[in-house]
Amino acid sequence: MPTPEPIEHISAVSRLAGVDWLVLLGYGALLVVTGWLVSRRKHDSTDDYFLGGRNVPAWAVAISVLATSLSAATFIGGPEQSYRGNLTYLSANIGAIIAVLIVAAFFIPVFYRYNVSTVYELLERRFGPTARLCSSVMYMLGRVLASGSRVYIAAIPASLIVFGDIEARHVLLAVLLFMIAGIGYTFVGGVASVIWTDVIQTVVFVGAAVIAAAVLLDRIPIGAGELVDVLRTPGDGAPSKLALLDVSANPASSYTLWTALTGFVLFNIAAYGTDHDLAQRTLTCQSALKGSRSVIGAIVVGLPVTFVFMLIGLLLFVFYNRPDVMGAAGPHAGVDDTREVFLNFILNELPAGLPGLMMAGLFAAGLSTINSSLNAMASAFTNDVYKHVVRGREDSHYLVVGRAAVVGWGVVLTVFAGLCMSWHQSTNQSLIDFALSVMTYAYPGLLAVFLVAIFTRLGNSVSAMAALVVGTAMAIYLTPGMFESLKPAFLVEMKPAYPWRLLASTAVALVVCISGPAGLAADGLASNDEAR
Repeated sequence: MPTPEPIEHISAVSRLAGVDWLVLLGYGALLVVTGWLVSRRKHDSTDDYFLGGRNVPAWAVAISVLATSLSAATFIGGPEQSYRGNLTYLSANIGAIIAVLIVAAFFIPVFYRYNVSTVYELLERRFGPTARLCSSVMYMLGRVLASGSRVYIAAIPASLIVFGDIEARHVLLAVLLFMIAGIGYTFVGGVASVIWTDVIQTVVFVGAAVIAAAVLLDRIPIGAGELVDVLRTPGDGAPSKLALLDVSANPASSYTLWTALTGFVLFNIAAYGTDHDLAQRTLTCQSALKGSRSVIGAIVVGLPVTFVFMLIGLLLFVFYNRPDVMGAAGPHAGVDDTREVFLNFILNELPAGLPGLMMAGLFAAGLSTINSSLNAMASAFTNDVYKHVVRGREDSHYLVVGRAAVVGWGVVLTVFAGLCMSWHQSTNQSLIDFALSVMTYAYPGLLAVFLVAIFTRLGNSVSAMAALVVGTAMAIYLTPGMFESLKPAFLVEMKPAYPWRLLASTAVALVVCISGPAGLAADGLASNDEAR
């Protein structure tokens, strides 16, 4: 690849014009009006507040699931992923498709059969109340890791826009701004407000991504055929940027055909079937069939949306790294940090008005993560933990506790999002890899316990709780850089990627869970066939 001519590196300070701020203010006003309209409905019970009265249309739930699963990690991390590498990240969707079919066929029907308020209520019927309590706590701890990392990712561009840099103190202030907005919105409207806001926010951030891709295609002065050739042979012996499947057996590679068929199947079963952040959405529909359709619809719509963000990264690679192709149409400022590549383009290259729309899309992705996480964690705390300890109160009391939990979890997420700055910098991972890998610490035990509960008659309360602990412990042990002196040499050299760590940890937790003799469950599921 030809050596790029020196480009003046301009700090990516906010170049938002007056019209851009008007666009952002208009987006904010739209959220306020939507929240006010939705919150006018009185919440008389926790069922209304946390499950929307189980009367939300399946199409709206599908879009909300999509918005929650994408987040700011996709908006910023997706382009960075393909800019740094290729399209192999898309292969993970093979596992996602397989997983949602399993969740739709087996998990969601069981949730509706037993009319659960949280998915962990199912575990109480199978293994007893202590198993439900421990599983819910494990979920909440894992959700703090997952959502905290996403808030941190959203705060990076917010800091760049508001303060002109990504210094630690400014990123922390951006985190605080995000969380104040998210707490207020979630506190007032409940899950129905979150879902309907997700519909609007999805339109905003997907629309912004499509416009960004269209502008890049217009700025790159070659046709589609030549563009494909440039990406296929990027120069200097570099591999093709268009590679979709990696069939290598390298255990350090996250996105291969083998991880797609193993680790990512388990990852997505855990995400859609055991993580209340996503599973809560499917419980707001009128029936199991509609709940199942919503999760399948989310994946179907999500595939092209994810591709758009990956396409943006490929186009940015050409835009910033191929001056021989760009010529006079090249960038006005270079990029030092791959985390800023999409933001740099938005702030320095787009005409007035479009940066405001792009920023609205980014804020939409960030707020969607916060809103959904706060409501889901508050639901789990109220229904699985607080009601377990404080029994027999009126539902209005639990509604007050649920709203208080929204604020409490908001504070916890704020603190952890701040801690993610140093954690991420120590990993040298891309943003999207970081966001996904932190989720693997809670998932192994949860997934093992749910698989045993739904598909077998084995296990009991003690083995279920042991599986939760062992799954997390194994995931931590397998993490590269952790407990290296206690690992065999081959494992240290292997540096297994997070899909393989999830697979191994889940397998160990599964063995632990089924090792307990059956018969100690409080109320075992009748049978797999009957439950379905």
